[in-house]
Amino acid sequence: MNPADSATAAPAAMHTDTQRCVRAVQSKDARFDGWFFTAVLTTRIYCRPSCPAVPPKVANMTFYPSAAACQQAGFRACKRCRPDTTPGSPEWNARADSVARAMRLIRDGVVDREGVSGLAVRLGYSARQIERQLRAELGAGPLALARAQRAQTARILIETTALPMADVAFAAGFASVRTFNDTVREVFALAPTELRARAARGIARQAPGTIALRLPYRAPLNPDNLFGHLAATAVPGVEEWRAGAYRRTLSLPYGHGIVELTPGPDHIGCLLSLTDLRDLTIAISRCRWMLDLDADPVAVDDRLRADPLLAPLVDKAPGRRVPRTVDAAEFAVRAVLGQQVSTAAARTHAARLVAAHGEPVEDPAGGLTHLFPTSQALAGLDPESLALPRSRRTTLTTLVAGLADGSLPLGIDTDWERARAQLLELPGFGPWTVEVIAMRALGDPDAFLASDLGVRRAARSLGLSSSPAALTASAAAWRPWRAYAVQYLWATDDHPINTLPV
Repeated sequence: MNPADSATAAPAAMHTDTQRCVRAVQSKDARFDGWFFTAVLTTRIYCRPSCPAVPPKVANMTFYPSAAACQQAGFRACKRCRPDTTPGSPEWNARADSVARAMRLIRDGVVDREGVSGLAVRLGYSARQIERQLRAELGAGPLALARAQRAQTARILIETTALPMADVAFAAGFASVRTFNDTVREVFALAPTELRARAARGIARQAPGTIALRLPYRAPLNPDNLFGHLAATAVPGVEEWRAGAYRRTLSLPYGHGIVELTPGPDHIGCLLSLTDLRDLTIAISRCRWMLDLDADPVAVDDRLRADPLLAPLVDKAPGRRVPRTVDAAEFAVRAVLGQQVSTAAARTHAARLVAAHGEPVEDPAGGLTHLFPTSQALAGLDPESLALPRSRRTTLTTLVAGLADGSLPLGIDTDWERARAQLLELPGFGPWTVEVIAMRALGDPDAFLASDLGVRRAARSLGLSSSPAALTASAAAWRPWRAYAVQYLWATDDHPINTLPV
């Protein structure tokens, strides 16, 4: 059985296919972690498919599409496999429909900050429509899905900090300590103090003011282009590669933070320092999004490997991810600064903007100095102060104005095709700029840079026509994963973005 078989199907279809789910559980197939959850009727426990415990009898298994649905049905999380810490379903990053956009927003903490009504407004639907759509596909509504996420956040804080439980409840987004206690007991079958005691026996405490955790992913993961790209394009003051880790500042709803991400053999090490712990959930979500950790590499690679020309590239280094961003508006600005210049020049232009308009931060552990400036901060800049050609200044100031006044919304919930149409209407925006924003800022897995010089050079080396029109036609066989094909094509070039820094 192969996860690629369901690469374009809704997760609901998988959890209703009992035979396939049973085979995945009996073989302890970790590739399906997050695709569905196994609930055991006799023990009232739910697990991930790869749970190391002896598989239950088939008659005692039932399957759900989400942890929230399991919890609503009265099941509690397994203490061995910790199903609440699985990678997220890859469907939410591969689809552009309202349910996928809603899940990305819930994961980003929108329900906790703005309520279900705020979620509905962002999606352009009524709250009742969103509730109905989510229940139909995930077996739980937005409040239940957000509650499950709060429970996971609470568990992280309980196990990795020495915060008083009242502070944990507040930081995780619970309305009261009583609700926090009841939820933790219901989901994990342990009181918060018992969870902390269990963790203390096996988890070392970190320095005060930091939160250390592991970000899981589906194997394989090739860190070379992922961290190589982030490090090679890092904006001084905002990002850096230090001692084997990628570090950057984060602008968050309640404050700011600094994250340190270290590639490991079976997880990404994540060290967070936050000015307000209420930002923990969104910080984790944005880091996972930036590193594309919820992707299904088996489904992606199997589709690309079907092309004999791409197969050797995939076989040589499988599991490439698309390096994204923690802030779509930031990346759009950086994409304009990078038009028709070298990587070094783009970093220099961005560093000047940061120094002039970014908010200063303190970083005792390294060389980070600023947050990347907000669109509102950049809206008032003097175009004459930019060391750019006049046409590029117009492109940048027009983009910033649209971002600042909200007429050009860019984010994880953005409709990909609408954003493309809006960007193409701006002066100085051509196919390359629009597609790189769609790929790295908006997360469209099928974005394709047909006019990119590196892609065209790689195409020629494979014996393909390198004209954008012909290359687009050839790339039709790679859909819906053309953004990943770009990563494999770029990897044929000897460029720092393809090499894990030393």
